[in-house]
Amino acid sequence: VQLQASGGGLVQAEGSLRLSCAASGFTLDYYAIGWFRQAPGKEREGLSCISSSGGSTYYADSVKGRFTISRNNAKNTVYLQMNSLKPGDTAVYYCAAGVGCIATTIYHGDFGSWGQGTLVTVSS
Repeated sequence: VQLQASGGGLVQAEGSLRLSCAASGFTLDYYAIGWFRQAPGKEREGLSCISSSGGSTYYADSVKGRFTISRNNAKNTVYLQMNSLKPGDTAVYYCAAGVGCIATTIYHGDFGSWGQGTLVTVSS
């Protein structure tokens, strides 16, 4: 039971990428999904969370207005559209499953089923 993030790559500053989060071994329908990132030497940072229905979404201030989370339960996939990327967005990006989103915080300890992340590199 694991989630797999994909879609990372090398992009120039102000460019865009769309990450995908796919599940193996279970359906995502009943889970909130969070996106996180971790840069070398830094703690894992919560970026965004989407409720199981997709009706509620939350964003960290660092990405609000630039990133958009969405889900397609029919495809068992959650997406993170990243626009206006900055060199500071360079990190390994992960998705994980939780029982729900908390409006005030996106904390990695509340999520599980972590898989391998996908590397996003933003060049200046």
